[in-house]
Amino acid sequence: MLICFIILYLLITIGVGWYASKNVKTSKDFTIAGRQMPTYVVASGLFATWFGSETVMGASSEFVDNGLLGVIEDPFGAALCLLLIGMFFSRPLYKLNILTFSDYFRIRYDNKVEWISAIFMIPSYFSWIAAQLVALAIVLQSIANVPFVWGILICASVVLFYTYVGGMWSVAITDTIQTVIIVIGLLLLMLEMLYEVGGTEKILMNTPKDFFRFTPKDNSFNSWIGYFAAWITIGWGSIPQQDVFQRTLSAKNADVAVRSAYWSALMYLSVASMPLVIALCGSILYPDIKNGDSQMLIPFLVLKHTSLGMQILFFGALLSAILSTCSGAILAPATVLGENLIKPLYGHKISDKQLLKTMRMSSIAITALSVTLSLYKAEIYELVGESSALSLVALFIPLVAGLYWKKANALGAILSMTLGTSVWTLFEFYESEIPSMIWGLLASISGMILGSLIKKN
Repeated sequence: MLICFIILYLLITIGVGWYASKNVKTSKDFTIAGRQMPTYVVASGLFATWFGSETVMGASSEFVDNGLLGVIEDPFGAALCLLLIGMFFSRPLYKLNILTFSDYFRIRYDNKVEWISAIFMIPSYFSWIAAQLVALAIVLQSIANVPFVWGILICASVVLFYTYVGGMWSVAITDTIQTVIIVIGLLLLMLEMLYEVGGTEKILMNTPKDFFRFTPKDNSFNSWIGYFAAWITIGWGSIPQQDVFQRTLSAKNADVAVRSAYWSALMYLSVASMPLVIALCGSILYPDIKNGDSQMLIPFLVLKHTSLGMQILFFGALLSAILSTCSGAILAPATVLGENLIKPLYGHKISDKQLLKTMRMSSIAITALSVTLSLYKAEIYELVGESSALSLVALFIPLVAGLYWKKANALGAILSMTLGTSVWTLFEFYESEIPSMIWGLLASISGMILGSLIKKN
């Protein structure tokens, strides 16, 4: 019975995407929904950007294993990212009337920086999309014994279809609907698990002394550097990501874009706490559950501890969360590939209709590559970390310097991107006590300063 409702849910999602496709007439409709979205739609979309496998399945297992310090990256870092976007980035970028971050790099620097930024930006999404596909496959495996590979292929086909036909219109409409389902499903399950475990007092009695500690246990340099790295992985690293940017640009005006970022930060921090509480309750009720695949913790609890109605609601919510994240993640690099790599090759010769077709075909290629990656790596937390780290070391500094440092120039941006990525990659292979992304970030800053001072505008 449960699998029947899951199939029905997926079919409804496809139907919504097909309906939304009626609004797609131009490439601008496909990428930013014609800039027509109100606050509640944009806020729902920004909230749904990361509220998927990382939060519900990855972060919850990290929380059970490592306490509050294990989830600084998500949800706290993710909420910080949305807050910073509202404070410093939404308004100036919205006013430029552009489609991608790489468009901004072309306007602020030059065509070379546009091209290089696109080269760095697109691969950062492969791991992110793969993480969502892995999570979707795990869900189908847990509720219907669907083989892992088939689960990935089925879910990739569903999300690709409604993203291909409807673009940001599909993403915006489904995000709004799915956000409502997410909140209701998680809230009811959390209340159920709190009742079963005996309330917050029982939770506090059954957790280690420092489980809810929010800062490092010792004052060593390496501990605080690792803590800082956890905050900025998504907190800074996801600021220059195209999926966040596209959702922001779909707002009907700059005030809506800013307001939506603030609301989404509040939504994310509050709703993302629910899976953590659910997982903690489950670990108390079933102590041996930690010995298995911790990513399966919440799906196991739902199947073991709830009625059919609750299972339908929860798995609908879980699928909603992951599908929302995955669709935006496919659309983002497809937009950059079409707008910033393929379109410049044709110059003014390419029509808007041809550009729209190019972006749609790009979404197929992006999905295919991500499916391949998901078959080789099945650890959600690892896949997500790889995605955010790349954008942090390559794109964050050129974006910030371009907006807030007048001396920043094209040479500085290019050195920042190349040095940051090179040093990060080097320390990924040669382990250091200091996280590799910190070395990459320092190299990115150095490249920007050095290049901008050597060659003045």
